[in-house]
Amino acid sequence: MKVGFISLGCSKNLIDTEMCIGIFKKEKYEIVNNPKEAEIIVINTCGFIESAKEEAINTIIEMSEYKNSAKCKYLIVMGCLVERYKKELKKALPEVDLFISISEYDNIWEKISIIINKKQESITEKLDYFNRVITTGNKTAYLKISEGCSNNCTYCAIPYIRGKHISRKMEDILEEAKQLAKNGIQELIVIAQDTTKYGIDIYGEYKLPELLEKLCDIKELKWIRFLYSYPENITDDLINVVKRNDKICKYFDIPLQHYSDKVLKRMNRKSDSKSIRKVIQKIREEIPNVILRTSLIVGFPGETEEDFFNLYEFVNEIKFEKLGVFKYSKEDGTPAAKMKEQIHYKTKQKRLDKIMALEQKISKIKLEEKIGNTYEVLIDNIVADGKYLVGRSYMDIPNEDGVIFIKNNKKTKIGDFVNCKIIDVREYDLVGEII
Repeated sequence: MKVGFISLGCSKNLIDTEMCIGIFKKEKYEIVNNPKEAEIIVINTCGFIESAKEEAINTIIEMSEYKNSAKCKYLIVMGCLVERYKKELKKALPEVDLFISISEYDNIWEKISIIINKKQESITEKLDYFNRVITTGNKTAYLKISEGCSNNCTYCAIPYIRGKHISRKMEDILEEAKQLAKNGIQELIVIAQDTTKYGIDIYGEYKLPELLEKLCDIKELKWIRFLYSYPENITDDLINVVKRNDKICKYFDIPLQHYSDKVLKRMNRKSDSKSIRKVIQKIREEIPNVILRTSLIVGFPGETEEDFFNLYEFVNEIKFEKLGVFKYSKEDGTPAAKMKEQIHYKTKQKRLDKIMALEQKISKIKLEEKIGNTYEVLIDNIVADGKYLVGRSYMDIPNEDGVIFIKNNKKTKIGDFVNCKIIDVREYDLVGEII
């Protein structure tokens, strides 16, 4: 039978999807990209914030139409949304043949087999990091180093969905990384809900710096990145590891969420404005041409005009190279959802628009400074008309940051690394030429 997959949400969710694809492939099913061809459609959902839940529901409804108009016989839905709302989903969406929550992943194939093969398999397959089908090209892969989160930020539902923070054993992570490298992967993107917490639960100390050092010893790897690094655990040791290892991209993704001390405290964040400013200053002093990315939340309950002004002035002063903003989403079961002084939707939107307008100006200035510089670029894609290659330098993570458009010389292929001189700017993107 032919199976089609749709993966929604974050890169951590994508790894689960890749492991699920691996199970179907191991069981001799054919994987297809077009849902019209699929006899089985599997949707891995996100349930993090309201917009993600809406996207998941709309996708399920859209894919259910293929049960009437195409070849689809079975519709399977898994992931975060199912973990949160399985009972409600079963009532609301009877067209779905099987819902699989995250807590059922160890028995995932047993549940699927009962539905599609009408029998219980004697050998049960579970999601396995060593049985992934990489969907991010032939040179780039994500590497998940831990699951869940124990930070308990008051706005966040992740601990209720994914459970407490649990690190993977370092030897297992390194073995997976070596396997990926032997299969041609040259860019590894290390991820977790909070990468800086890696190792504290099983080794009694923060082990991200050591892990990064050991990943650098894998000779086939060219670029190593790590995302979701919380400011309170960006130590001098971590900064020095990034500074002295050429394979580690000079890029810090630091989800700050806010700058006002009052708001940070209500969010139950472990850092304050003073420590945030100190770590940013330290990184920029130690690592020339470093790229700083952050994400912010506006409209958190009780955020005053003064709080927002402090945040706005902070962004204006620090001038992050990359920045994303989210409107606070009131999530079931979280402490923040019960807080008084909830902010009106229009106020949230106004504040988001104001920050993004500021960042657009900052980004343009930052990008224009790159004109004339030469960077090593990984080619990810080719535009539809074939005129331009689409690539990234150390400054950009896939699907989040900008890209570099390069005139197609008909010789360079997807997956190639090339040296590229920047000649122009397009909003959040760069234009370059191969040299």
